[in-house]
Amino acid sequence: MTTIAIDAPARDPLSLVFAALADPTRRAILARLTGGPKTVGELAEPFDMSGPAVSKHLRVLERAGLVSRSRIAQARPARLEAAPLQRVADWAEEFRQFWDQRFDRLDDYLATMPDETHEDER
Repeated sequence: MTTIAIDAPARDPLSLVFAALADPTRRAILARLTGGPKTVGELAEPFDMSGPAVSKHLRVLERAGLVSRSRIAQARPARLEAAPLQRVADWAEEFRQFWDQRFDRLDDYLATMPDETHEDER
């Protein structure tokens, strides 16, 4: 009998990034980190959630490589890591090229269509 590992996608770094980005709170946390490193308390300010809840979101972001944390005295500020987002952009670029080709073909087709301008009938 063949068994399928439930966590198989977890081994794929791109899948981890997409899973982390699927949550709007985590995307908002990443947006806040574009302004520089922030502590859990600073990240929790605009959200209606506790520090431990924000920490759980940060752990998911860390597993995906989107965030790193350092220790400065008692604080552990989170910092945005760009490399995983670049991998997402590279992956999406393949699809942009696909759609650009499709739109170019549509433009070519539409250029062959007769121009039908209708004047108002009186």
